[in-house]
Amino acid sequence: MKVKKIETERITNPQIFVKGVGFESIRLILESDNMGFGLHKTIIPKGGPYHWHYKNHLEACFCVKGLGKLINLDSKDEFIIEPDSVYILDKNDDHTFEAIEDTILISIFNPPVKGLEVHKEDGSY
Repeated sequence: MKVKKIETERITNPQIFVKGVGFESIRLILESDNMGFGLHKTIIPKGGPYHWHYKNHLEACFCVKGLGKLINLDSKDEFIIEPDSVYILDKNDDHTFEAIEDTILISIFNPPVKGLEVHKEDGSY
């Protein structure tokens, strides 16, 4: 059994705090935790749209705060993301996310990340 608290992790494991273009990620469950998935608190400041395309990961995001617009770049479908909504990228969906307000997501990745990944130019890890 493990218990992790963000403030404790900030001191003991600062490498789990990753900043990239358009996001800050606090990666609480990593590949090294051997859970088969990753769990992140993702903070997206107002702005964008940001292009992300997880070619090697599936992702589900639960919005706990804020307002955003998600666009599937293949189908051109647009979705408003607000608190208590979930979006699921189950086909390695190429997408953009625009934070209309500062947004906080709880993100689940399969497979989990190692810890320090940031988006490449094509939006992938």
